[in-house]
Amino acid sequence: MIPCVLHASNKQINPNQFLCIQKNTLIIVKIQVFWAGMNALANQYQTNLLIDRASDDIEIVSRVRAFIEKGDYQPGDRLPAERHLIGKLGMPRGALRRAFDALEREGVIWRHVGKGTFISRDSQEALPNVADWTTDVARQITPLRMVRARLCIEPALASEAALNASASAVTRMRIAQERASAATNWEDYETQDDLFHRAIAEASDNLLLLGLFDQLNKVRRAVAFGAVTRSTPRPSAEHSSFAEHEAIAEAIERRDRGAAQDAMRAHLQSVSKRLFEEG
Repeated sequence: MIPCVLHASNKQINPNQFLCIQKNTLIIVKIQVFWAGMNALANQYQTNLLIDRASDDIEIVSRVRAFIEKGDYQPGDRLPAERHLIGKLGMPRGALRRAFDALEREGVIWRHVGKGTFISRDSQEALPNVADWTTDVARQITPLRMVRARLCIEPALASEAALNASASAVTRMRIAQERASAATNWEDYETQDDLFHRAIAEASDNLLLLGLFDQLNKVRRAVAFGAVTRSTPRPSAEHSSFAEHEAIAEAIERRDRGAAQDAMRAHLQSVSKRLFEEG
């Protein structure tokens, strides 16, 4: 910093003093710009870490889920000890426990300290009846009634997500949103669109609401299958859902329950009009 001395007796600042003030101001501005840039880099680095961690967690949960399905475990069966699974699945203990956390929230497993990890009895026994129910409903319901059901449930889920979403839940939502925007065909887009909406349901942090969403989504897939025609091989850059997804995600991130609910409602109405020509 350049030393400047201004005398109280001086009624005017001489040219040298004015030049000194200008130089000091310029130095301060440069320092502020430097630190602003460093903070931006640090924030971007932290965001990238969260995205990488969430992507890894999604893969890890999928691997553990596949292991359970292939192992033909029955309700109440105990899974192998963590040390065995770590070697079998090739993942560190921390990653395995994060996968267990996610599967426990979904009701796939339950854990008893000192005894182990078990296949959830209630959720597994209920699956056959639920599957029959969703198949039966899908055969009877019209696309318009299916959309109306979504309008009753998903805006409320978005509101709950704005209230309860964790940082990792928001990151999962953002990853699905970005992958949907980058999809090169409709199949990939629809997969990521499903994940985006499910990430919002997960962000509600309510197992019952997540279960309701999953059953609604099964019916939605069955009703929409064969009822939707596409005129292009992939979503265009101007596909309306991209901006609508951004509005939903942004409202959830800033914890605005009303805006999240309104954005989800507007999105579903847009989808209904675009796909089924219904409002």
